[in-house]
Amino acid sequence: MIKVNKEDALNYHRLGQPGKIEVVPTKMLSTQHDLALAYSPGVAEPCKEIAADKDNAYKYTAKGNLVGVISNGTAVLGLGNIGPDASKPVMEGKGVLFKKFAGIDVFDIEVDCTDPEEFIRIVKSLEPTFGGINLEDIKAPESFKIENALKQQMNIPVMHDDQHGTAIISSAALLNALEIAGKKIEEIKIVMNGAGAAAIACTKLYVALGARVDNIVMFDKNGIIRPERDDLDVYQSQFVTTRNIHTLAEAMEGADVFIGLSAGNVLAPELVKTMAADPIIFALANPDPEIAYDVAMATREDLIMATGRSDHPNQVNNVLGFPYIFRGALDVRATEINEEMKLAAVYALAALAKETIPDIVHKAYGDNTITFGRTYLIPKPLDPRLITTISPAVARAAMESGVAKQPITNWEAYESELQERIGIDQKLMTRITNQAKKDPKTVVFTEADNYKILKAAQTVKDQRIANPILLGNRKRIQAIIEENNLDLDGTLIINPFEEDEKLESFAQILYKKRQRKGLTLAECRRLVKDRNYFGSLMLETGEADALISGLTREYAKTISPALQVIGVAEGINKVAGMYIILNKKEPYFFADTTVNVNPTADELVDIIGLTARTVRFFDTEPRVAVLSYSNFGTVRGEVPEKAAEAVRKAKERYPNLLIDGEMQANTALNRDLLREVYPFSELADKGANTLIFPALTSGNIAYKVLQEIGGAEAIGPILMGMRKPVHILQLGSSIREIINIITIAVVDAQNHSNRII
Repeated sequence: MIKVNKEDALNYHRLGQPGKIEVVPTKMLSTQHDLALAYSPGVAEPCKEIAADKDNAYKYTAKGNLVGVISNGTAVLGLGNIGPDASKPVMEGKGVLFKKFAGIDVFDIEVDCTDPEEFIRIVKSLEPTFGGINLEDIKAPESFKIENALKQQMNIPVMHDDQHGTAIISSAALLNALEIAGKKIEEIKIVMNGAGAAAIACTKLYVALGARVDNIVMFDKNGIIRPERDDLDVYQSQFVTTRNIHTLAEAMEGADVFIGLSAGNVLAPELVKTMAADPIIFALANPDPEIAYDVAMATREDLIMATGRSDHPNQVNNVLGFPYIFRGALDVRATEINEEMKLAAVYALAALAKETIPDIVHKAYGDNTITFGRTYLIPKPLDPRLITTISPAVARAAMESGVAKQPITNWEAYESELQERIGIDQKLMTRITNQAKKDPKTVVFTEADNYKILKAAQTVKDQRIANPILLGNRKRIQAIIEENNLDLDGTLIINPFEEDEKLESFAQILYKKRQRKGLTLAECRRLVKDRNYFGSLMLETGEADALISGLTREYAKTISPALQVIGVAEGINKVAGMYIILNKKEPYFFADTTVNVNPTADELVDIIGLTARTVRFFDTEPRVAVLSYSNFGTVRGEVPEKAAEAVRKAKERYPNLLIDGEMQANTALNRDLLREVYPFSELADKGANTLIFPALTSGNIAYKVLQEIGGAEAIGPILMGMRKPVHILQLGSSIREIINIITIAVVDAQNHSNRII
């Protein structure tokens, strides 16, 4: 599990604008006319249309893509009944997941009400606002009554995700586990350890899939659910057993499946040994499963296991379900989420796990061996196919079961719409981070006497992204660590001035490299005390896998030692710098933004090749535009002519690369403009995602303007073309920006033999 520092978590929610969400207008509001259309008097027109027909709210407002995440805070995560105010960070977080994975907007509503009838009345009254309702963190058994009543009284989709999310995901995993074990669901014996909202919903769905109630034994904290107990609610009473079983040990003997939705470490290994052949254990308590994964797997070689944790195979994660289920329901304007829709999601998830795994998923998890089997029962959360698999399945089920008010007729267009809703940028850094964690590399930091560097080093160490080496004055570094309460115990700190033997060795290496390029041995002995030279030589000699520098020094002064010591990769004439600009639709790649001041046409061709290769490293096919102030010869001049010549030569050198120019930036990015005015352009279909600037000035200005006033996140600079992973920070980078570059550097180091960047 990821180690989370309390101060980091609080600062994440507190700093800048408090919280995690905001409302962003979707229409222009820059003129008086815009305001008149948005509000008075123009707003009266859609109001009249909706008054005449309520369904017009879906046409003229955000209702059709708006879900209410609603809670009273009575069962929040593992924290219990902490109240509605304390539940708000969780509800905001759920909203973020809706947006990230399915492009759905959310208002979180925290209701100060524990009376079920009153809560039902309050939520029912919100129906005009929302296209769907996601109930969250409401304790059982009230949650059953609330959801059932709202489903009956409301004409929009309602789902309590704590119940049905886990049920849907675990059902898909169970179907596939049974297939691997060669067992039939109608014959298996199931032990349910837990009798709360999630456990009841899981059990009901397993029954809908074919499991027999008389083969199910359920336990709560007070023991087995039997008819003689007088403390059971109506929902638990559906699953009483009359079999001669009274203890968990008795239930486990010969059982095929154990489902844990209870508490950590309550299942003893001895009980696992008594289960039937090829037993299935879903230990879903968080953060500690009912039995630790390693312990369980050591107990039985034939065991098939899933948990709720991301650091073990087969994570039963609700994010595999709720965003895509609501997406499908909203897109056909379903009046409810019924059993048919939930079962459709189950079967779609189960089927997706059996399909060929795309390379983008292998890269995201740093594992090329992922294939359907005991350790891969359900898709990974970062699989981009989830939205185009589950949402259409749910939408079709809604249509076939008669609850869809707006059926889909063009499924190809719908799939394209789903892909555009989320864009690839939403998951780009998550994929890179997951890949880095699979094989953390040693990263040397030349400016370790800086708080930002040390904080970033602690973060990547805690998250198991990298193993830091800190260069600098030991006492100064320790003082900063203690002053800021950082945890870097066990991290190697090296003061070059204390490394006499290594300094001499490094001086000899540098002298051998530069003796015919103006450096004397005495000069080399002086230079290697500089941390940038020292760090570069650590990288060169294999004592580190990557180097990070540049936070406090000018770019040119920082890159020079690395170029002298490491040099460029084979076949590369010049290095170049690139920034990734994250947009809500897709990432854009800008080059050169940091290195080459005024490249020639031939140098631009080199930069184009380097950039295209690096863009592919980020699982994106480059669509390259070489920029100028002219569109295809509309203006003559040195810059347009240089850009046009670079395009011509690049097409000859890289015949399979989609590239065009010279063109203005707005032309390159505006597909409608390209299609209308320049339909001959190779970029007219999709527009450009990779922009090559004619000079450092324009590229540097462009990304900085976008970063500061354009609302875009800039990741970089990424140094392309070095023989080994060296990455130079932007002067004054934030901690987040430093962590992003470290993560990229680690993945760069993992691919060192291929020298992808």
